[in-house]
Amino acid sequence: MSSYQVFARKYRPQTFDSVVGQEHITQTLKNAIAANRLAHAYLFVGPRGTGKTSTARILAKALNCVHGPTVNPCGECDVCREIAAGNSLDVLEIDGASNNGVEQVRELRENVRFAPTRGQYKVYIIDEVHMLTTAAFNALLKTLEEPPEHVKFIFATTDVQKVLPTILSRCQRFDLRRIPAELIAGHLGYIAREEQIDLDGDAARTIAKGAEGGLRDAESMLDQLVAFCGEKITEADVLSVFGFTASETVSSLCDALLDQDSSAALSVVQQQAEAGRDLSRLMADLIGHLRNLLVAKADPEGIKAEVGEEELAVLQDQAARIGLDRLLDLIEQFASAEGRMKWAPNKKLHFEIAVIKAIQTLGQATLTEVIDTLTAIRTGGELPPAPVKPPKREAPPRPTPAPKPVAVAKPTPAPAAKPTPASVPAPAPVREPKPEPKPEPTPEPKAEMPPEPKAPEPIQPEPKPLLREEEDLAPWDERPVPQPQFTPEPLPDFGSLPLEAATPEPEPEPEPEPELVKAPAAVQSTPAPAASGDLMGIWIKVLGEIRAKKPLLRVWVEAGTLLSLQNGTALIAFPEDQAFAMESLSNKPATRRFLEETLTAIIGSPVDLKFEKRAGLKVEAVELPEVPVQAPPDPLAEFKNDPLIRRALELFKAEIQQS
Repeated sequence: MSSYQVFARKYRPQTFDSVVGQEHITQTLKNAIAANRLAHAYLFVGPRGTGKTSTARILAKALNCVHGPTVNPCGECDVCREIAAGNSLDVLEIDGASNNGVEQVRELRENVRFAPTRGQYKVYIIDEVHMLTTAAFNALLKTLEEPPEHVKFIFATTDVQKVLPTILSRCQRFDLRRIPAELIAGHLGYIAREEQIDLDGDAARTIAKGAEGGLRDAESMLDQLVAFCGEKITEADVLSVFGFTASETVSSLCDALLDQDSSAALSVVQQQAEAGRDLSRLMADLIGHLRNLLVAKADPEGIKAEVGEEELAVLQDQAARIGLDRLLDLIEQFASAEGRMKWAPNKKLHFEIAVIKAIQTLGQATLTEVIDTLTAIRTGGELPPAPVKPPKREAPPRPTPAPKPVAVAKPTPAPAAKPTPASVPAPAPVREPKPEPKPEPTPEPKAEMPPEPKAPEPIQPEPKPLLREEEDLAPWDERPVPQPQFTPEPLPDFGSLPLEAATPEPEPEPEPEPELVKAPAAVQSTPAPAASGDLMGIWIKVLGEIRAKKPLLRVWVEAGTLLSLQNGTALIAFPEDQAFAMESLSNKPATRRFLEETLTAIIGSPVDLKFEKRAGLKVEAVELPEVPVQAPPDPLAEFKNDPLIRRALELFKAEIQQS
């Protein structure tokens, strides 16, 4: 009585054309055999059950067939039958896991010298070659690089990272892919027809999907289902035996997520847990479904080859209700939860937490949406339809803040509620027509909306334009001054100092700050002091300006003194020991220009500045009155009072929290 043979062995491919899903490899090997360009070593890399060993045997038959080398071995000669049965003396299959030592490799090196018995080549097929030790690999290097002409090496591995680079460089590498689910389902249908089994199409696709690209796994699963169900296999049988989740269940769970219905989503998880389903498998199926959604949204044509028509229609409908960025967030969250579930004793808890977090994420506005809305407000255009709202349109509590205020937001707030606050002030009838085009915000912020285009204008860089070219300053002079505005109100107090002829100038300066650039024109009404007695008063004003605008220059300028001011020429003298201070001021064009403009603004006429070093000159320290420092404005208060920010807070129903 003949023993039973499983489908994985009975339907193992015997020719290159019967290999499923690896055409890029079989065609290359067939061309190499036809052109007689055979390498001495091949390396087949790929996941389990994708055809590595089967392809190696077919290659060995193609080389040793009595009609060969040929691309189509006959399979009828003794050599082909012996190779297919695994008992050929010329084709030696070695298990790398159990023959991984130096002794086995040394024995192999001794045997390669002998000629083949019946075929043309002696073929060594080493499966799971990555299990060889480093010493065994090194012992094989010389033989692998320069084997006898009658020897061919074929290696197979599922973990190519463990193979030494010196071995990889001596082989022709072929990477076998995971087989697509549609090809696996078609092959299972072929086996079912040959075995006279009634296999449902949905059941075949479910098996193919559960095999995850491994044809041998799918054949083993079909073999098990035949033993369980007999000659008729349905999708329900597949789900019951292997604990898979139906595609409808995964789609309904995804629908609940997109609808932000946490009750329905948790109900699906509860039903699957009570039915004894593996929640880790359900999580993997959900991530795979989200991945299909992502591909359907990014490449609609590419997903058609992977799924059926019914599933494609479901994917297209769901993809229209969610954006790419949201899908990426969901996939990342569920992938993280899958990693936690792998080691957690209570997988259901982590699954439910991941579902609730995902729904909360869908209900939150992303940074991109906030920026787009603020940009629309700033430019004065219409608000773009926020992508947060489409998934919420079917949920009843969500349409209240919907971005369609003309149809929904107007009847929702009662019209009598708005006139109530607006009726208190006198201009209530003026504010009534404004809320009609935009009924969503309250009347108060809309009264402040006209100054929106002036929002960028309050930035006041006016004190700095006085110095137009600061790139020539020394590095210590290029830092921004924390208090760029100098208020000359205390300057009339200089008259209280013990000066010879310090006459306080009546300077009408209610708003001198924005006119700093036009200082010469503003001070033209003040008479230019020509007497030498006014030099100290002018010098004190210069030092006051420097302290307010360029405090770092004060060290160098106070080292000298204003010695004379005649015919539009100002002479600043320095003692001999302050030569470095004089050079620091005179060698910088921007610094010289700043001092000249300061003197010009104080005197009222153009001034040409000169520096001089004098022996025996003594410079007495000048004490300047303290300038009252205004407290800086509260940035948080200005931020809260910004009309754009207030508008954004109303749109997103948000509030500012200070950390």
